[in-house]
Amino acid sequence: MSSLARVSGAETKVRPTPGQKLGEVLAIRIEDEIMAAGWPVGRVIGSEAELIERYGVSRAVFREAIRIVDHHGVAEMRRGPGGGLVVVAPSLDAAVRTVSLNLEFLDIRPEQINEARLAIELSCVRTATERINDDGRSAIRAFLDQEHDAILHGRESGRASDDRVTNDFHLLIADLTGNPAIQMFAQILARVTSRHSPRAESIEAVADEVHRVHTLIAEPIMAGDVKTAERRMTRHLHAVVEFLDA
Repeated sequence: MSSLARVSGAETKVRPTPGQKLGEVLAIRIEDEIMAAGWPVGRVIGSEAELIERYGVSRAVFREAIRIVDHHGVAEMRRGPGGGLVVVAPSLDAAVRTVSLNLEFLDIRPEQINEARLAIELSCVRTATERINDDGRSAIRAFLDQEHDAILHGRESGRASDDRVTNDFHLLIADLTGNPAIQMFAQILARVTSRHSPRAESIEAVADEVHRVHTLIAEPIMAGDVKTAERRMTRHLHAVVEFLDA
C-alpha cells in the first residue's frame, strides 16, 4: 500500500458509490489521500500500472479519475522514465477564474459586488492595519512608488482583461492580512468588478486618480489608524461601483 493510502487509513480497493461513477469515486479517493499526506508536491504516487493494480480498477476507470484529478489541479500523469502520477500545486488563478465565472453565471449585480467587496475588503483593511509592521509598511511604500507607472503600462503587460493592475493595491492589503482565504476572495471579487468595468478612455487620468486614492488609504493603514483607513476604503469602493455596468 502506498504512503498516501496508509495516511488516509482507507482500504486500497475502490468500491462503487450510489449515484457516482467509479472514476469519480477514485478521483475523490486520490485527492483525499493527497490532502491527508500534507499535499506533498512533486511526489510520484505510482505508475499507471501500479495504481490500477493498487486500486483494483480498469484502465478506463483509472484514466477517467486522472482526468478529474488533473482538472482539479491536484496531480498529473507524467510520461517517461521516473514518471507516473505526480502531486502538483493547484493553480490559484484557475480557482479564481472558475469562481468568478460562476458569479457571472449567477448574474451578480453591481450593488451585490460592492456589498461583498465591502464585507471582505473592510475586513482586510482592519486586519492589515492592526497587524502592520515595518515589513508591511515597506511593502506598501514600494508598491506605491511603482503603481502609477504600472497602471500606465498595464495594457501592455499581457495580463488577462479581468486581471487589472488597478486591483493590485487591494490584493496587497489582502496579502498583508496573512489569511489565504481572504486573499482568494478579494481576488475573485476584484476580477468580477473588472469584468463589469468599462475601459477608460484616458489611462493617464485613471493612473492619477487611482494612485491618489490608494495613497490616501495607505497612509492610515501604515499609521495604524483603523477607523480612517476603513472610512477611506468605504468611500473608494462606493465610488468604484458607480462605474460598473448595470
